[in-house]
Amino acid sequence: MMKNANNNKKDNVFKLWGGRFEQEPAEIVNRFTNSLFVDARLALYDVRGSSAQAEGLLQAGVIDPSEYNRIRKGLHRIEIEFRTKRFVFDEHDEDIHTAIEKRLYEIIGDTAYKLHTGRSRNDQVVTAFRLYVLDEIQGIITRLLAVQSALGAQAARHKGVPLPGFTHLQHAQPVLLSHYLLAYAEMFNRDIERFFHAYYAASVMPLGSGALAGTPYAIHREALAELLGFKEISANSIDAVSDRDFAIDMVYAISVLMMHFSRLSEEVILWSTDEFGFVSLPDAFTTGSSIMPQKKNPDVAELTRGKTGRVYGSLANLLTMMKGLPLAYDRDMQEDKPAVFDAIDTARTVLDVWVPLIQGLSFNTGRVQEALSHGHLLATDIADYLVRRGMPFRKAHELTGRIVLYAIKKGIDVAGLGYAEFKAFSPLFKPDITSLLNIKTSINSKAVYGGTAEKQVKNAIDRLEKKIRHYESFIKKV
Repeated sequence: MMKNANNNKKDNVFKLWGGRFEQEPAEIVNRFTNSLFVDARLALYDVRGSSAQAEGLLQAGVIDPSEYNRIRKGLHRIEIEFRTKRFVFDEHDEDIHTAIEKRLYEIIGDTAYKLHTGRSRNDQVVTAFRLYVLDEIQGIITRLLAVQSALGAQAARHKGVPLPGFTHLQHAQPVLLSHYLLAYAEMFNRDIERFFHAYYAASVMPLGSGALAGTPYAIHREALAELLGFKEISANSIDAVSDRDFAIDMVYAISVLMMHFSRLSEEVILWSTDEFGFVSLPDAFTTGSSIMPQKKNPDVAELTRGKTGRVYGSLANLLTMMKGLPLAYDRDMQEDKPAVFDAIDTARTVLDVWVPLIQGLSFNTGRVQEALSHGHLLATDIADYLVRRGMPFRKAHELTGRIVLYAIKKGIDVAGLGYAEFKAFSPLFKPDITSLLNIKTSINSKAVYGGTAEKQVKNAIDRLEKKIRHYESFIKKV
């Protein structure tokens, strides 16, 4: 909820600073520096950090038990107000941290002024920010596992379905459709590992660093870190308040994730065209044309491609913002949150929409089968046949190229040539060449670990399911 300040703005504004100033900031400056409605999403994390701060002050003997209880009860009331959306914002509050401290004063009086003892907004803000990032990483990983499950289910549903593989968008070699889908699952595995790295980078508690020099009060930082769920405490107070590497790590991980989704989007867009016709998108995840009645546009995939650039912009924003900042804190860093918040919001919406989209993909196996009949997909198998009969690969490659050229001029696929035609190119060819040149044989010959053979793909689906279960259990423990 929002309320406007009364006409006597100067008396109504609650500030965490101002004693050495003889003049209030200009209203235009207040508006320029205000971040309240950007960082409002940190409210519950600020309350958590403030509760830990109160615990530290109690243990250090700065506040007594009765003051501690008043502060904790006041903070709990504020938490309830946020959770029930009854907290009243004042547009003139400088930021969410000011708004919370002002509200605490309204509830418990002067005792609220003791909470900030030994604490700066510098370590207060970044503590709340890190707590927020930790929660969001867990949410993103959980959503990513749902995407992987959807891919794994499609792969299991289409076991044994062959597909033309591509390089340079040209027909290359036959693979299993399941193998193709699992390639994206592998990309997302790496994304999950990146998010775990970002998690541990963020799980360092800066509370107790003060403005930059630390605090003179005997606060037990390790105990507060355990209370808040951080894995460790910061080792240098100057670095602690000026470090935004964890935010950059987070947005970098999201950027790579979005790059992977952009590639998947491009694949879906291409495959759903009339020229390919490999896949049909569910109606609920497409749109039509305002003028052409027949159109079924892959807007979700196209918007995902577009949003990838938006996330890249957030990463560039953070890197550029930090590149020339002297130690320790500088107000430039207030601009870290819009970039991180927007990247996280984008990632969440993309992950949420792609789970049902993947689940709803319908593959046109007839069209895929038709595509397997041209493009000379088995040319490499011919070269490998010659190698197994003693011809050096480079010579086999050159000879097979001439055979392909012959087939092109004849207007047929190379796999459609007869034994006599192969024999005319080399005596190494035997009658079995024609029986070996089929899609399934080619696919199952790639039986090395990680290859496209049916047995290996079945094993890969099993590994993916186990990995998902492992990550699901692990994310509950971090």
